Amino acid sequence: MRIIPILSADDIFTMKDYEVKCIRCGARYSKDDIVYTCRNCVTVGPRGEPVSGGLLDILYDYSTIDPDRIIHAKGDGVWKYRDLLPFGEAIKPITIQEGNTPLYRCDRLAKALGIVDLWVKHEGLNPSGSFKDRGMTVGVTKAVELGVKGVACASTGNTSASLAIFAAKAALPCYVLLPKGKVALGKIAQAIMHGAKVFSLRGNFDDALRVVRVLCEEEAIYLLNSVNPYRLEGQKTIAFEVTEKLGWVVPDRVILPVGNAGNISAIFKGFSELRTLGITTAMPRMTGIQAEGAQPIVRALKAGKAEITPEPKPETIASAIRIGNPVNAAKALHAIRSSGGVAESVTDEEITEAQLLLARLEGIGVEPASAASIAGLKKLVELGEIERDERVVCVTTGHLLKDPERVIQICEPSIEVDADVEVLRKMVRSPFEAMKCEPWT
Repeated sequence: MRIIPILSADDIFTMKDYEVKCIRCGARYSKDDIVYTCRNCVTVGPRGEPVSGGLLDILYDYSTIDPDRIIHAKGDGVWKYRDLLPFGEAIKPITIQEGNTPLYRCDRLAKALGIVDLWVKHEGLNPSGSFKDRGMTVGVTKAVELGVKGVACASTGNTSASLAIFAAKAALPCYVLLPKGKVALGKIAQAIMHGAKVFSLRGNFDDALRVVRVLCEEEAIYLLNSVNPYRLEGQKTIAFEVTEKLGWVVPDRVILPVGNAGNISAIFKGFSELRTLGITTAMPRMTGIQAEGAQPIVRALKAGKAEITPEPKPETIASAIRIGNPVNAAKALHAIRSSGGVAESVTDEEITEAQLLLARLEGIGVEPASAASIAGLKKLVELGEIERDERVVCVTTGHLLKDPERVIQICEPSIEVDADVEVLRKMVRSPFEAMKCEPWT
């Protein structure tokens, strides 16, 4: 691995091999370097051990990008926006038709929460059932371009499922590290079915990420957690799709769950690029929601701190955001602060209530972590932080069937009855009362 000397802004786009920049110190790296965090500004821990350097970002020469090509791009999904992805036309993407997820207008839910203009971007309808597919199509395409011998990740479940699928598509060996006893079976099943070698670690997600980063560095395996900046390039296309489906007008606010904090950072970058290109003129207020038992970003923002204090023992039913030391915290703090957004935490009970509400009012089934965005919206409206006339987009990140065990725990059990029509007739006589909801109006 080589360190590239810091270049001036004038130099950067005259040298096409350089496309990666440290957001902390400005060091540049080649597109052919395998690097996840900056090696130029790495710090040293209390025992002399190296601590990760600054986070990296992918650079583009926006002066060469025609905005009309973005607005009038043909096709669907992530690769529709190829002009804002870091590959030349000669690179064939590893794709399973990810992206192009629906943006639902949710009037019944809006009425229940006391606002007038609510939309839900349901990322659970990606091929693997989560938003991770957007990042993996770009990340695994980069892995193939680099010619690596394998790919790996630490995961709370969705990342492992998505990586296993894309690695299978690319014929790459895949290794995933999961915290033992902390991952929903639906997600483990996906990773196993698609041929990943799955390791169940005695520890939490942060332990798994620490171990896999060392493993990848020493064994020349390509790391595809969201600390890899190429992952975020795919995830930023959520911003493009939302804006396009709203007539190239950005919403007032975007709310989403925050775990490792890559998604909120990526979506913020996507909106920023649209503004840079002159396609839009405003930025939505980026609003991050964490679980009460895993909220280092919320605590840092409310305390006015520049950095987070990691939480050593994160705990929540929302396993996808059960992360105490999010690697993209610095990017997330910047995204929220610079867009005028906020961060808030919600309890497991509030998450469960929101999960049921979204399903029963709008027919959108999501896993617990996804419902955190709805729970956060409800709480922020009640606190007066969100105005009732704002146009709000909530991002739901994973499908209901990612965590079916939780569904069984929180919903009414099935009713065992005899095969007798009269018995059933009595039980279904008042269906709306039994379902505890009002008829459609």
